[in-house]
Amino acid sequence: MSRTCDICGKHTITGNSVSHAKNRTRRVWKPNLKKLKAEIDGTTVTLKICARCLKTDYITKKV
Repeated sequence: MSRTCDICGKHTITGNSVSHAKNRTRRVWKPNLKKLKAEIDGTTVTLKICARCLKTDYITKKV
């Protein structure tokens, strides 16, 4: 199960956490994904959508 938004493709990003003494350790940023049931072309589909795409009404939620 990948941590990727089905609409915009936002995914997990890696980088460094840098302390005040400039010590670097690896860290991970994960997107804020929500599971959502949506209706696309008359069929119900379960999608993983990031919070930004959910707010911008790219998709109509199934109630």
